[in-house]
Order: sequence, then structure tokens, then C-alpha cells
Amino acid sequence: MIGFPQTEKLKELIQSRIVFFDGAMGTMIQQFKLQEEDFRKGHFENHPSDLQGNNELLSLTRPDVIESIHMDFLKAGADIIETNTFNANALSQSEYGLADQVRTLNLASVQVAKAAVQKFQKTVEDRPVFIAGAVGPTNRMLSMSPDVNRPEFRALTFTELAEAYREQTLALLEGGVDFLLCETVFDTLNLKAFIYAVKTIEEEQSLKIPVMISATISDASGRTLSGQSLEAFWNSIRHADALAVGLNCGLGPSQVEFHLKELSRLMDVPLISYPNAGLPNPLSATGYDESPNLFSTRVKNLAEQGLLNLVGGCCGTTPQHIAEMVKLVSKSSPRVPAKKDSRKLRLSGIEALNISPQNEPNLIFVGERTNVTGSPKFSKLVKEDNLEASIEVARQQAQNGANILDVNFDEAMLNSKEWMQKFLNYLVSEPEISALPIMIDSSKWDVIEAGLQVLQGKCVINSLSLKDGEEAFRKSARQAMKFGAAAVIMAFDEQGQAVTKEDKVRICSRAYDILKEEGFPTTDIIFDVNVLTVGTGIDEHNNYANEFVEAVRELKKKYPETLYSGGISNLSFSFRGQNQIREAMHSVFLYHARHAGLDMAIVNAGMLQVYDDIEPELKKLVEDLVLNRTPEASDQILEYSKTHETKQSSEKKQAVDESWRKEPVQSRITHSLVNGIDKYIQEDVAEALSELKVPLHVIEGPLMTGMKEVGELFGAGKMFLPQVVKSARVMKKAVAYLEPLMKENESQSSSQGKILLATVKGDVHDIGKNIVGVVLACNGFQVIDLGVMVPFQKIYDEAVRNDVDFIGLSGLITPSLDEMAYNLKELQQLGWKKPVLIGGATTSMLHTAVKLDPLFEPPVIHVSDASLVVGAVNGLSESSKNFIDYKEKYQRLREDFEKKEQQKEPLLSVEEARSYREDLEFSESTISSPEKMGVFEFTPSIEELEKFIDWSPFFWTWELKGLYPKIFEHPKYGVEAKKIFEEAKEMLAKIKKESRFQPQAVLGIFEATRYEETVQLFSDGKILTQFTFPRQRLMSLIEKPAKKARAAQKISRCLADLISNDSSQKDYISLFATTAGQELEDYANSLKEDGDDYSSILVKAIADRLAEALTEWLHLEVRKIFGFGQSENLSLDDLLRERYQGIRPAPGYPACPNHQDKALIWEILNPEKRIGVSLTESMAMSPASSVSGFIFNHPSARYFDVGRQD
Repeated sequence: MIGFPQTEKLKELIQSRIVFFDGAMGTMIQQFKLQEEDFRKGHFENHPSDLQGNNELLSLTRPDVIESIHMDFLKAGADIIETNTFNANALSQSEYGLADQVRTLNLASVQVAKAAVQKFQKTVEDRPVFIAGAVGPTNRMLSMSPDVNRPEFRALTFTELAEAYREQTLALLEGGVDFLLCETVFDTLNLKAFIYAVKTIEEEQSLKIPVMISATISDASGRTLSGQSLEAFWNSIRHADALAVGLNCGLGPSQVEFHLKELSRLMDVPLISYPNAGLPNPLSATGYDESPNLFSTRVKNLAEQGLLNLVGGCCGTTPQHIAEMVKLVSKSSPRVPAKKDSRKLRLSGIEALNISPQNEPNLIFVGERTNVTGSPKFSKLVKEDNLEASIEVARQQAQNGANILDVNFDEAMLNSKEWMQKFLNYLVSEPEISALPIMIDSSKWDVIEAGLQVLQGKCVINSLSLKDGEEAFRKSARQAMKFGAAAVIMAFDEQGQAVTKEDKVRICSRAYDILKEEGFPTTDIIFDVNVLTVGTGIDEHNNYANEFVEAVRELKKKYPETLYSGGISNLSFSFRGQNQIREAMHSVFLYHARHAGLDMAIVNAGMLQVYDDIEPELKKLVEDLVLNRTPEASDQILEYSKTHETKQSSEKKQAVDESWRKEPVQSRITHSLVNGIDKYIQEDVAEALSELKVPLHVIEGPLMTGMKEVGELFGAGKMFLPQVVKSARVMKKAVAYLEPLMKENESQSSSQGKILLATVKGDVHDIGKNIVGVVLACNGFQVIDLGVMVPFQKIYDEAVRNDVDFIGLSGLITPSLDEMAYNLKELQQLGWKKPVLIGGATTSMLHTAVKLDPLFEPPVIHVSDASLVVGAVNGLSESSKNFIDYKEKYQRLREDFEKKEQQKEPLLSVEEARSYREDLEFSESTISSPEKMGVFEFTPSIEELEKFIDWSPFFWTWELKGLYPKIFEHPKYGVEAKKIFEEAKEMLAKIKKESRFQPQAVLGIFEATRYEETVQLFSDGKILTQFTFPRQRLMSLIEKPAKKARAAQKISRCLADLISNDSSQKDYISLFATTAGQELEDYANSLKEDGDDYSSILVKAIADRLAEALTEWLHLEVRKIFGFGQSENLSLDDLLRERYQGIRPAPGYPACPNHQDKALIWEILNPEKRIGVSLTESMAMSPASSVSGFIFNHPSARYFDVGRQD
């Protein structure tokens, strides 16, 4: 009976300290200068071919050599030794004619390792030692053709390789290794064959085999030899459920550092590293550059950065390397694995694609044209055996924006299995296409499996269903898991295809329960609840679209972690040949399905209309049809199709002064840019082009002249941000007209410089960053905006690729400050020499000077608002002296800060501070009981929220300083404030009219009690969770009089003090989360993608106001539930001045600065499932227009600053 008694002991050791592997077996064997007879001794004297170099034979012929090497590594301090079995597989041994010796070699190697361990442990009894069964990559590749002229050819099949791995694995297990180590993986598909073999054995023998995995990368690209990025590799092999994953060989410790950092940030399992002893050096005794001391010093650097859980040596490392490494590294703390994120579907081609349910800015599009049943063109090419041309269809899908590629060869006259493998083998040789994950589409399992056997990435199966019964469904699911594939689950069962919402939900719920029983990851489930054809003339079909949408809506609430997809073209089959109508139908259907929870759509990515661009009359007719508003819809659309081409839209008459149109072309262009008028810009640009002949001269001449005036007016305070953003919109439209006319060598206009902007990883806020980008663009800078949640590697790679002059980092939440610090440390280590700008609500000049500037040699400049950014970058561009000036300025700030720190007020101990705790009354007069308790959801209308909107921060977004409505009277900002306010009201009216979103809130009301600074929440008498709040510990704050206090009191405030500490007396606390919704974020992003930055920022600013208004509305509802808000009759001014009982502080507020409190709120309320608000790893809420926090009801509750806590 095979067992693994040491697995738990090994896991405990990995958690407690850094664990040490041995060094290079091959390097040590070379030191013995063995000859041909050593490889034959006692076993292979009569073998017909040379055997020298087949090191695995030495476990039989010279076990003394192998055992002595093991002993030397154990004495050096290795916790783990590897068996001498790297090439002990049938494929590698067949090169020597010894494929029949695999079992014998593996058993012998395990026995030699065991003998060494037994001898060693006689001298060191209390030291645990583990034996790893080494499994090499073999000498073949499944992902690449050995014949450059036949990219679709493979010299080996997946089944053959899996069988070779199976044979070796069984022998290693029989010998009694503690775990398997599949190492030096250069082709992920080879590794997947190993994983498949292991999981097959596990299934057959009902056991769990412990496995570790180590890949190799050979250059600075950070890719495997088969082309995958490290994140794509990780996504592909997560189903292995490995004890540890990492990198070995290929590089030395210094060269592998960057790649270990990438893996470390991705992986929630322990990280392995056993690099080479530097780079190859034929003159060195070991063949590699680094001495034991140098190697170990560089490994220590990795350990000190928290990158190691298990470490050893590969090529060129000797027992001396390992001994020195153990000496230097053993005191370092082990790496803390990344937090497990179970909310994403993680797919991959050679690049990664991570999909969070309803957490993406847009739908995931699955390209459908590489499907012989849906694309006549593709089908024709396949039947003509035109492989190269059929690959071009796939390329077009990738270029048109497909995120995933659906591939189907289900046609009666085709050999579907052969074509699936041939096509995919060819496809993976094309990087542009193979970057995408593949959806293997077939109704036949053997065809699906044929596809899975040739793809190294994490694929999607399309599809599985219950139509052949539960047992067949379970069997296919188990097979899918062995390949690590996600699966589309169709709403089909033994009775047929689900048509009604009820049947769709019933079948999908049954399938979900079965898959969960089988251990299928629920994030790998993609439900397709059947898009069926409407407009057929059959009444029973009229409601098909609604049935789909409502089924998705209900299932999304029930299973929020799963994804939802549909084949969209099915909807419009009744209108074949009428592409305009079909595209409009698809866009309308996707708009409504997306709002219900649809995550993915199988559709031709190049044939979709923008929802807002659909001709209004057609849109109404299509919505009538799709949403089943009238039985005559189909006939009305057909009538429209006959006549719509002759209809002419009547232009609205312009009731404005257009005398400026008579001025010279430069004046007209400048007028359009300054006033944000885009109506004539392309006409005027065309005229300028006829004079200047060269498109680049138009950009650098008339357009930049106009934008220069915009920049000067803004700098002089004569234009404001809303106007500048509109100017940028006009400029984009002008450049868009010229770009197709430009030659390659003039594709880039000269500019003031290039600046890359990014909201750092973990943060989703970008309004301020977007405004800064617009201001810079208006002043002649080329802006590269990477968006939000941008990891460091992407920032760095894009900065290098674009050779930017500045990097701008933005963040709103406090954890983003740490991410900025991490980015600066990495930039310093990589030798980046150009300035970095810092901005965002939580940043400050002092924080930048004290915490960030010392991390980075070039200037780190804090920019407090958009109006200052141009001056900052221009100053840095003009003179290197300004570099020194900034550094000296920040040095002075640091010195001043350090002086103040030395003189700073001492903190009281918590016990001392408690003596000043306010003695609040807790009685029937101060504690109100709620009319209901539990968790509740609210969906008020926008009309209900409008009266709660605080408009003042809306103007601050645009850097118009003042309070609403007094700002309209401001001598400087008043006119522009009125203008943008009217535009905001118009946009809000449009949002309401088009039902762009539904405000949502979740509220929890719970019994609570307090012990010291901790508040415990209860439900049905059981503790749900607890929050610990900080207490004021600075005497200056304790002595600070409260507003309207009748007499001076010394009070140390803590939010917990607002809850009774008498367990016999019921008290209460409320938790909440509110959101304006992902829909508004999507709308804003779509506007930005269309070049309308102004409207995009306008929508985001409105969304923020609506989220806050919803929170104010919800707080009133809470006061009503508790009874004391029923009689309130407060004006907006009263509400904004908080002239009501209670407070609602949010994590991050001065009274409760810990953002981690949000995680506890999410555990209790589950806002991600209930209202679609998730948390990033830095505790930012997504969508960004969301609010969460606590509600305290005590009449004495006031907001306060808890102050420094050190």
C-alpha cells in the first residue's frame, strides 16, 4: 500500500522555516571523472551502444558514487535530496536502447537515496530528511514541432508522454519517495501530461500524491521555452494542487530574482528556487561562474526580500555551495504565500486571462468564426484543406478584440479529431493568436479530449451537459479536472433543452451540485442557459430572450462565483442576411443580458454595434422584439428594413453665433479647441491639410498652436478643467481624422515628452489620474494611460518599451502608498533614472518626502492637483539642476519632520487613555431597538436619491473650489460652475431615462456588546465577528474640547465606547455597503474608449455623488428602522451638516483608519454576491463609486480623529 507518512511533517517544516534542497547531481558526478566501464559495471557489459553520460545507470553500476554525493549534500545541511532519476523515463532511456530498464533504474535510485538517509540519520537522529522523486522534462516537446516546415506536426503524442510519466511515477512511488518533483519544465504541455498521469494514478488507487513543480526560464523575457508568461504558466498548472511551485536551472540567483518576485506575487503556495551557480563558464571546475560564497550571498539577498520557502542549487552547485547557503540563509524568515483568491476564473494561452464575475469593465468576447458549423467561410477553407488560410480567420478574431477563441470542427464529412489537433498545433505557433485561451467546442468528448491534449494553456470545454445522464456528466467532469480545464455547462438534461427560466435554473442548479460533489472548482464553471432564436413568427418563441436574461439574473444571485455565457448569434437567425438588424439585436440583447449578470458572449467580435450608436428608431424596434414588448415587433422590423435606407435625418438648426467660421483656418481650429466644439474640426483640419500637405505638420502646427492656447488659458486660470477636458475630446477627433493618412515614419508627433500614468495595483480609482492625463495631453505631452489596478511589471515594461520621460503613479486608498513604495524600490533596483510623479487623495508632499523619495535616486515629485502637473514636468524637463532642487527640497522636509518627530508628543498607554474614557449613558433613552434585524438589500430609484446629493465635491473634482450652491456666485468659478452643473443634470437625466444603472445597498443590523476597545456582533446568540477600534492616546486630542461642549472635558474617544458593555442590556450596530454600480463604470469606460474623456469623467463624478447620496438615504432608513428618524424633517443642508442622531464612519476614516475592517464587513454582508461590490487585495472597493462602513446610533456619537497610534 502506497502512503506518504512524511507529507504533514514536510508541510509543517515549510511553514516554520526556509527548507533546503540539495545541489547538482550532474555537476558532482562530473567530479568523479567516470569512464565507460563505470556505466556498465555488473549490469550492462554487453550492451551494444555507448552508455557513458547516462547518469541514471550509476544507481545500479556505481551506487557508491551516488550514495556518497547524497551523503555530502546531507552533511552540508540539505533537508531534501533528489533521487538520481532525472532521465529515468522511457523516452530518454530509449536513446540508449534501455527503455525496458525504467522501473529498475527508479527503484535502484530510491534505494540508494534511502541508504544515504539511513546512514546519515544514525549520526543526526533528530533531523528530518526527505526524498524527492526527481522527474525530468524528457528530451521531447509537445508544444512545438521539430520540423520548422510543418508547424502542425508533432513527434510525440500526449498519450505517449503521459504513459512514460506514469511508468516512472509508479516506480518512484513503489520505491517509497516522500514526494514527486517534476523539474526543469520548459514546456507546460509536457508538465500537464505529468499532472494527468499523476491524477490518473490517484484516481485508480484512491490516494493523494504529494507533488512539487519547478519550471525553467532561460532568458530575461521571463517566459518558458514554449512561450508562456509566468502568470500564464501558473494559471495552466494550478489544478496540480502542488505542495510548492517554483523555478530552477537556466539562470543564476541574481538573474532569477525579478521572475521570483513575479511568481511570489501570484502564487498562494510555497515558492521553490534552486538556481544555477551563475552563468556557464567552461573554464570553471564546476562549469559555472559563482563560487559558494558569491552564490550564497546572492541567494541570501533573495531570502531577505521574502522570496523563498524552499531553496537549493542546480547546475554548478556543490556541497560547498549548499553548506555556505545554509549558513547564510537559515536565519531568514520564510516567504508568506500570496493570499488565495478564489473569485477568479484563470485561463491562459501564452498569456494569462483572469476573469472575475461581473468585475470586468466589459464583457469577455469569445470569437466564434473558427467554427465550421457557424462560419461558411471557415468551413469552406477547412474542406479545401487550406490550413494557413483558416489560421488567418483565427488571427482576424484576435485582432478584432476576441478574448477567447472558440474552435469547432463538428462536421459529418470531417475527421474532427484530426482537424482539431492539426489546427490547434498550427495555431500555437502563431504568438498573436496563441496568446488567447482556447474554447474547445464539440459535442463529442473524444474531440474535446483531442484538443485538450495539444494545448499548454488552461482551456475552456464547450460543452458538458446532463443530456446523456448523470454518470456520463460526472465522468466528463472528472476528465476535465485532470486537464485543469474550465467548462461551459449547457442547460440541457435527459428531457432536452431548457426553454423556460424555471427549467434553465433547475438544470443548472442540479449540474452545480453534481460538479461541487466531484470537487470541480466552482470558479471554473461557465453556465450557458441557451440563447434561442426570436422573431420566428411562432408565438412560443417570443419570450426566449427574456427567459435567458431572467435565468442569468437568478442564477447569478444564487451562484455569484460562476460565470455566465451565451452563443449570441443564435438569437438573430430569423434575420440572416440582414446584418444591420442582426448586429443591433446582438448589441441590445448583450446590453440587457450584461446588466443581468452575463460575463461572456460567443460572438463575432468584429460585428457588434455600440449600443448608444444604434439608430434610435431601429433600437426601439429591436428592443420591442428582444424584450417581447409587442407581438408585431418582427413584422415592424421587416418593414423598417425595406425603408430605412431612404430616410434622412433632419439636422437641428444652430441657434448660435457662427461668425467665427469666416476667420482663417488657424483661428477656426483654435476656436474649436478652446471652446470644445467638435462639429467642424475635421472639416477645418482637412482644409489645413490641403495647405500644409503633410498630416504631421497639421498636428505640430495648427492643432498644437490651438492646444498651446488651451494650456496657457488653463495655466492662467481663465479656463477650467471641464473645458480643458472638452478641448482634449476635440483634439482626439482631429488626430483620429489624420492618423489613417499618416505614413509610418510620421506616426508619432513630436511632443514635450512622454509620460506614463497608472493607478497602482490594488486601487480602482482613476478620476484624478484621468484629468491629469487630459491636462498633460493638452500641453503637448504624449500620455500613455495604463488604467487602474496596474501591477509593477506592466508599469516597468511599458515604461521601457515606450521610452517614457516620466512615470506617474496614482492611488486613492491608504494601502496604495505601500504599493507606490514597492514600485519605487523596484525601479531603483532596476536602474530606472527618470522622475516619478506621485498623486492621489491619500498622498501628500510630506509623505512623499519622508516615505517615498528616499527609496529612489531620481526625483519623486508629489503633485497635489492637475493644475500643477504641467509646471512640475516642465521644470524637470528644462534642467537637470531641478532634479537636485527637488531632492534638496524633500531632504529639508525630511529633516524638519525628523526634528518634529524627536519633539513629538508622547503617546499614553492604552490603559492610561482608558482612564479618560467618556462615561456615556446607556438606557432606554439612549438605546433604540430596531423594528427588524438581519441583512437587507435596498434598490431605491435615482429620483429618491437626487434630493440627497451633495454637489460640492462634484465641483472639487474639477478643481472648482466652493460650496454648492454658493459657488454659482463665485466671481472666478461661477459661470463655469453653472455650465458644468447643467451638463451634469443633463447627463443624470440621460442616465435615468436610459436606465443606465440601479443603485444598490446592503445593510446588516446586529446585536452588539463592547469589551474595552472591541465590539462583538451577535446573531441568534452566537458571535458573528468582532471589530477592534483604536483609542485616542494623544493628550492634545484628549484635552481638545468637543464642538458645542458646555465645559472643557478630557475625553479619550474610541468608537467602541458608543456601544454598551453591559451584556444584559441589548445594544446594536449596523454595517453597510452601497454602490452606484458597475454599469456606470462600464458606461464611463465606454465613453473614454470612444475618445470622450469629458463625458467619461462627468459620469464618474456623478457616480461618486450618487453613491454618497445613496449612503445618506440609507442612513435615514436606518434611523427610521430604529424609530428615532420617523419624525425627522431635515433639509439637505441639515443632512450635510449631520444634524441628526448617529454617525457612519467608514474604514479609513480618522476614527477607524484600518482598511482591513472592510474584509470583516464583507464576510458578514457578502456585498460581492448581493450588490456586486468586491474588494481588491489592497481593500479598495470595486466599482470605485461604492461606500461601506459602520452606523452607530448613540445620541452622543460624533466624528473624531483617533490620532497617531505608532
